[in-house]
Amino acid sequence: MEKIQTAIEGLFLLRPQRFEDARGYFFESFNEAAFRAVTGLETHFVQDNESKSVRGVVRGLHFQLPPHAQAKLVRVVAGRVLDVAVDIRRSSPTFGQYLAVELSAENGLQLFIPEGFAHGYAVLSEEAVFQYKCSDYYHPESEAGIAWNDAALAIRWPYTAEEAILSVKDSRQPAFHEAHLFE
Repeated sequence: MEKIQTAIEGLFLLRPQRFEDARGYFFESFNEAAFRAVTGLETHFVQDNESKSVRGVVRGLHFQLPPHAQAKLVRVVAGRVLDVAVDIRRSSPTFGQYLAVELSAENGLQLFIPEGFAHGYAVLSEEAVFQYKCSDYYHPESEAGIAWNDAALAIRWPYTAEEAILSVKDSRQPAFHEAHLFE
């Protein structure tokens, strides 16, 4: 497993070692001991989630507030997405900055998103199956979000507000400056 650091502290990509031959490929999608050895983190994942979406769907930007904040390890098992993580830690030197990276079944990249980040993605392929591990269980009372297309964040999404397919919840998220964020 290879760790690829990003410009935002705590946010990094992982590239699992893939073994390919005429039959296809094999790789460990997650190994706790290898994860700890490569990252130095003691993150313990307690819940796995999966979603399937069609081209044009935008999910996010979501997070959970303390005491149920979540770190996530995300990947795509079919299709392609533009994955976005926004630093919402007020005390961080990169507060309000984001990383946008293409995750796909083909590139096999995984993105580690620590607590203190809002997360979302846009589906680029006809369909995409997205999987993610969470370090805490889903707690609806801790659920929060930010408007995916807030101008203050200046995220370069592949879709306009008119093109994006959103849930009712995601279409009603507050602006970045109005959201409950991390201290």
